[in-house]
Amino acid sequence: ERFFHPHRGPLSTRFAATFVLMAGVGITLLTRRVVASGSRAEITEMRWRLVRRGLALYVLGQVLEVIWNGTIILFYGAMFVAAALLFTLATRWLVVVGLAATLAGWWLATWSFWQVEDGGSVSWLTQPGQDSIRRFVFEVTINGTHPLVPWLAFLCAGIIAGRQLGSPEWRLRSGGLGLVLFGTAVIVSQLGTTPFSAHLLSPHPFDRGIVFVASAMGTALLAFAAISWIADRATGPASTLVDPFRRAGQMTLTLYIAHIIVFNLLVDWLDLVQPNGLGTALTFAFCFWVVAITLGAAWHRRFGRGPAERVYRAIGG
Repeated sequence: ERFFHPHRGPLSTRFAATFVLMAGVGITLLTRRVVASGSRAEITEMRWRLVRRGLALYVLGQVLEVIWNGTIILFYGAMFVAAALLFTLATRWLVVVGLAATLAGWWLATWSFWQVEDGGSVSWLTQPGQDSIRRFVFEVTINGTHPLVPWLAFLCAGIIAGRQLGSPEWRLRSGGLGLVLFGTAVIVSQLGTTPFSAHLLSPHPFDRGIVFVASAMGTALLAFAAISWIADRATGPASTLVDPFRRAGQMTLTLYIAHIIVFNLLVDWLDLVQPNGLGTALTFAFCFWVVAITLGAAWHRRFGRGPAERVYRAIGG
């Protein structure tokens, strides 16, 4: 149970970090033609396309939040809006933005810790109230499950990684950097011996520390390099094993929405699955994803884009 703990377990948010990294790679692939053209009109149109897509995801995320607290979709939307400004920046400036987001999250978490230790209150920042307009701003930037500070660092890293795909050594660079980041984070996280230093060097996602960002980015880069290497070398019979994942992977928005609906339908609304512990949760998740990937691959093979992706493209361009 400690291993699978959603907030403190070693797997906590690592899949989400990889998800955001891949979003950055996708943004590079989507925009590289217009960036290479240098056309101001095409670049402006691409910026607005990213804004429209981001706003569509943000609105969808607010709707899903009602039944699935902590959804990443609304933060994903905010990142797409931010990407409208980021995709033309030089790589060195993307590094600066990513570091700034990381350090800002670390500083805010540290400052909040000091305030509480000194008997002060930061509720105006962390709990602005449901009726406050500040809630919507602070939610996507500071307080939510995947806020821009520091999660924008993963998006910037993905945009940079997407620019390296033409290099023959990109996997070695990605995997090597990922290994260094993760290994360093593991070592540094062991140095906290007091409540303050343990918080300062925390690897846990909701402490918003630089050690967490390094650790999660390290595993995301390693996963990106390793999985793409396996997929590229899957030929013959092995390609039949990869193909369902490739097809289902192009329907991630549909499958993400589906897992929310199925969970609420079977657990909360129809009461067919009882929340009886970790074993039930893992069995339920495993069964859902076997069925979802199978049906998603079959749908994609027959119809192409998933239903949610079609609506998303129609709204966002």
